[in-house]
Amino acid sequence: MRTLHRFPGGIHPEEHKAESSARPIHAPFIPNRLFIPMRQHIGQPAKPIVKVGDKVLKGQMIGQADGYVSTAVHASSSGVVTGIGLHAVAHPSGLPDLCITIDTDGHDTWTELQPLDWQSLDPAAVRGYVRDLGIAGLGGAVFPSSIKLDPKNQPIHTLILNGGECEPWITCDDRLMRERAEEVLQGARIMQHLLGAQTVIAGIEDNKPEAIAAMQAAAEKLGLQIEIAAMPTRYPGGGGKQITQTLTGLETPSGKLSTDIGVQVFNVGTAYALARAILHGEPLISRIVTVTGHVLGPQNYETLIGTPMGELVMHAGEREGTTGLIMGGPMMGFDVQPEAPVVKATNCVLVKSAELFPPKPRELPCIRCTECARVCPAQLQPQELYWFARAKNFGKAQEYNLFDCIECGCCSYVCPSHIPLVDYYRFAKSEIWAREKEKHAADIARERHEFRLFRLEREKKEKAERLAAKAQTKKAEAPTLTTDEQDAKKKLIAEALARAQAKKAGVAPKNTDNLTPEQCAEIAEIEARRARIREMAKKTIEPEKHL
Repeated sequence: MRTLHRFPGGIHPEEHKAESSARPIHAPFIPNRLFIPMRQHIGQPAKPIVKVGDKVLKGQMIGQADGYVSTAVHASSSGVVTGIGLHAVAHPSGLPDLCITIDTDGHDTWTELQPLDWQSLDPAAVRGYVRDLGIAGLGGAVFPSSIKLDPKNQPIHTLILNGGECEPWITCDDRLMRERAEEVLQGARIMQHLLGAQTVIAGIEDNKPEAIAAMQAAAEKLGLQIEIAAMPTRYPGGGGKQITQTLTGLETPSGKLSTDIGVQVFNVGTAYALARAILHGEPLISRIVTVTGHVLGPQNYETLIGTPMGELVMHAGEREGTTGLIMGGPMMGFDVQPEAPVVKATNCVLVKSAELFPPKPRELPCIRCTECARVCPAQLQPQELYWFARAKNFGKAQEYNLFDCIECGCCSYVCPSHIPLVDYYRFAKSEIWAREKEKHAADIARERHEFRLFRLEREKKEKAERLAAKAQTKKAEAPTLTTDEQDAKKKLIAEALARAQAKKAGVAPKNTDNLTPEQCAEIAEIEARRARIREMAKKTIEPEKHL
């Protein structure tokens, strides 16, 4: 029996799990039109490789990974590409992003699938295959799994399967473990092979007894050495650092990841998607989504990526009085438009109403009660971060470890002044990222300018060196004259000078009639000066003849 540990902070919000967990997973339906975003993961968005008018098959790659931190995107059903452009997407900013629009044909025809013999291949080749099949973390961060499955220079001794699902209302992981536990554990076995982990633990909150029993039965049936641990139900127990501390007792240092202490954490949904990819060749084109809240039939749906969320709500039974949609849970989710499509990060579509989600009370001044600090699972000082973020003192906010905040919302939940603290933290983070991006661009521009000056100086120096070398070569190649040749050359020069002088002397000066005595004296003086110069030149040349 594994010894469990307690992470700091945490709260016990009302669960609302029973509304959607009682029904089995609904089979996927095919919408008339799919809007598939190229940015569904952390890092660089995928690069479209299809054009308008192309016919595509289900599972066909339509966006290839662009860079190391990226992953591919695939068609969720067969049809025709009718648009590549901006469309509403699920993002806190509410801004549109690049999407590929597919008008489905209703046939749902698969492209050719190729399972992988993962045990005989090099792990690097398997990770490349995972990247091309678009596998990314389905627990919220949506980090490309090909990178997380690479231990690099940091050995991984423990693999944790995260089945905590601590957020209220969401039950997609619960139903997945109940109905498809064997494939979840098959995915965990592949992860263990790629990471070289000695220990595998599946952590599940104890409010999911059916899922715990199903996972234990599957582990016994498959003969896998995987420990199924029932954790206390406490939000945010499903956070990566929190579940690591609960199951292993290891605390992740500030600014570090669990991999820095030899632990890697994957969501159970990611393990299932990996098993489908490796064992069946299926790319990540669908996921389990909880549709709950103000609907007639709360349930979990196997949903094609790119399905408009409003259409998903219609299948669950839309009701009057709907006031909006939240993607995710009430703690960490954000409002989305009905036109926004389901993406790899969509674990829940929570339908709001005035009764379930009344308008938020007016924000009041902070009273310094420190309740937020008491419940913070990252052991931060949320009230200080709030003041720094509000004052736009971002440097000070970073000193107080702003980026250790996991945005769980515990602080906002307990705040008696109803301050949306997480919104302030998100604002501060986005501003810091924007400034870092601007600084990076300025640094690149400065480096380019300095390199240009260096290049110009280098080219100037190289040109001078080439001219000097050319002059040296020309001087070296010039013929050396003998003494007789030098005398002959000087004689020719002297004769040329003499002829020029004689010619000049024979030229009668013009305009010399009727000169005044002063002009005649001036001319005589000039002629005498010229005679002296010629005499000096003659004396200079004659000694050289006798050398």
